[in-house]
Parts: sequence; C-alpha cells; structure tokens
Amino acid sequence: MTVGDLYSMAEDEQIGIYAFDLGDFSALSVEHEDWSCDIALDLSDIETYAEEKTYLAHEMGHCMTGSFYNRYSPFDVRERHETKADRWAIKSVCPYSDMLEAMRDGCTTTWELAGRFAVTEEFIKKAYAYYTGPCGLSFDA
Repeated sequence: MTVGDLYSMAEDEQIGIYAFDLGDFSALSVEHEDWSCDIALDLSDIETYAEEKTYLAHEMGHCMTGSFYNRYSPFDVRERHETKADRWAIKSVCPYSDMLEAMRDGCTTTWELAGRFAVTEEFIKKAYAYYTGPCGLSFDA
C-alpha cells in the first residue's frame, strides 16, 4: 500500500486530511460527534515519504477502527487505542504474507524491510513484534 493508496482510502471513507502546524505533534486524528473522522499532518515536521506513510497509516488506523481515547476519562487506556491503530496500520501496510515474502527474498534487517515497505524502521520493529509476539505468528513458516 502506498501513500497514494492511503489518501484514496481516506477519500473513499470520507476522512478529511488536512495540513496544519501541530506544534509538538507530527500527526493526529480526531473523531467528531457524528462519528466522522479527520486527520491532520504537520508536513513541515514530516521529512520523508516513509514518515508520511507511517504517520498516515497510523492515523488511518485510529479512524478505521474507531480507536479514540477520552483524555478526560480516568477509565480509558490510551495505549490500548494506540495499539489498535498500530495493528490496523501494520496489517494494511506490511501484511504478514508480504513480510514473509520479503524475508524469503533476503530482506532480513530492519533497514532493508523499512526500505522495501517504505516505512520507518520503528514501524518495522512494531510490525515484527506484532507478528512474532506471544500471540503472534512465526516467520519460520
């Protein structure tokens, strides 16, 4: 999935994407009272295609899964929503079968996989941890 694919998906899902100066943040998503969603990207803070793709996929994950937290509620766990958004992004941008194929093709380092999928190395580390974690899959197949 490319950045263009993510933008097209957002358009199809009627998710607005806007460029804003976000201060300390590079990207964020918001859910409105009518359950619609918008994404803001601070393009002055995003330096590479891989960063744009990674941030956009994560924010799309929030929108596509409805994973938004209420900072005013002491009962809401932020990390749960972040993990759910990450998992959507991982499965969309670096599907397990594609990761396995890349590794079989000889892409075995973090930077090689990041280059192959055009995402950040940190994102690849999350994808690998997700697929190989205690409840994850195995790359030994």
